[in-house]
Amino acid sequence: MEKDEIGRVTILCRKLIIADRDDRGLQWLIGSPFFPPLTVVSTLRCIHFLPNSSSPDIVKESEEIGTLLPKGFNVIGAVVHASSDIERSSRGAIDAALRLSDALLGEGSGRDAETRDIIGAVAEKNGGDTSFFVSRGKKLDSLEMITSVFYEKEPEKYIWERGCLLRCELPFQVPFYYSSKDLHGTEGNFLCASDEIIAKLKDPQAAYIIETSNCISSEVAQSVIIRGVELNNHTDGTHAKNLNLVAPTSDPQFITCGKFFLERKTSSIVYSAEDADVLQVSVMINRSTKSLSSFAPVAEYFPAPEDVKLQVVHLKLEVLCYSARNYPLVHAISELIIPGLNHQFNALKKAVLPSLIDHQPQFRPYHFSPPGVLHPVTAIYELSYGETELKLVEARKALHQRLGLPLDRPLLRIANALNLSLSNPKGSNTFSRKVLCQVLRCSRMCILGFQAVESQGDLPLWFRVLTYIITIFRMVLMTRAGAVLIVHCKQLFHGSDFSTTQPLMFHHIEKYNKFL
Repeated sequence: MEKDEIGRVTILCRKLIIADRDDRGLQWLIGSPFFPPLTVVSTLRCIHFLPNSSSPDIVKESEEIGTLLPKGFNVIGAVVHASSDIERSSRGAIDAALRLSDALLGEGSGRDAETRDIIGAVAEKNGGDTSFFVSRGKKLDSLEMITSVFYEKEPEKYIWERGCLLRCELPFQVPFYYSSKDLHGTEGNFLCASDEIIAKLKDPQAAYIIETSNCISSEVAQSVIIRGVELNNHTDGTHAKNLNLVAPTSDPQFITCGKFFLERKTSSIVYSAEDADVLQVSVMINRSTKSLSSFAPVAEYFPAPEDVKLQVVHLKLEVLCYSARNYPLVHAISELIIPGLNHQFNALKKAVLPSLIDHQPQFRPYHFSPPGVLHPVTAIYELSYGETELKLVEARKALHQRLGLPLDRPLLRIANALNLSLSNPKGSNTFSRKVLCQVLRCSRMCILGFQAVESQGDLPLWFRVLTYIITIFRMVLMTRAGAVLIVHCKQLFHGSDFSTTQPLMFHHIEKYNKFL
């Protein structure tokens, strides 16, 4: 790491200050341990405050932001709005960011909190300059003012050239028994059964299969298996800060994430979350290992004191993590994937408890890449009553406010979710949208061309037909997409009266005009 990177703030996000009419305006600065300490990737608005106070509600904020942010990104500071006493305001921002960071990293990640650099920025309310202060190692009494601020010109390239995504999908069932006469113990039975399942993530018999479907070098295996016993010595969480000390070796335990993406044609790369390199992580339990001691199976009978019922809760975890390319896979599993699964499981568990017996809630995590946000975000939707249910609409509205997105565009609906599965070719997330947009644009341009030809009523029939063909061919070439044209002919070149012929008819084009 260069010395000038330590003493300057690097801004990657296009818009640092999100407009906020609330006088309590507070924003969280998001960074990554894989980047220099004072690198701001994005900013999130604080939307939960304590009653009758300007202090943030750290509990609610940590619960929502922990689910929203992929592992590999964390809170590195805060921005407040003030018009006077800038240093005092920055100290308050740093204190709030420290408390939120401790809450997010307090789930056993093991990161050394005493060496973290926290940014406290103060934006003038009248739209003036933004001042940056840094607290080195949680020392609020001595702040360092940063005057060197660098705005990255190619932030997407900065992020996705250095890193990749890891995706882990884990559906499972939680069976438990409960008494219809005593429902007070239902939650305890469910929590006990679910905790036993999630505890198997660190079981020595657990096996993590890492694979990818694109950009794989022919000299590198398409899949790598990491066993749970190999994760025991790699849970201290300090490797992300010492990437230069981790050198790729022939040892399978130190295969890096970038080994899967050796052949990269930089001239054709699109840098975005939708087109990022993705590693798929699957969790298995290996029960076929040879036991050190032989024993006979034993069944023990525990009679229930009263009639009980069986309830099976279906849950699906799907976490997304960001990792540097030179980061070992064994560290990525133990420090990113497992903590991500644990946090999302706790969020789902808390959401399921209120309606555990009444009905089966359908909670499903989705990943999005909204415009203006450089990294993907994750949202958990409850789809029992459909996507237009009022509570879900309010949840999406809150996400729009937190991310600084416009409220008049449905950017976080399920139709806009990322498809990062192995069966989905790389780049198809944006390809289908681009093709649809190009086809609609081509159709509109063709219609305008036909209208221009029809305005010349005295043209010969052969000249009109030739003009139509040239117009279609030219518009298709201009849009770089093939348009499927529905041809309806009432009469094919019937006489000289061309008005009776309808060679081309586009269905439902007008309603798309406002989107072109």
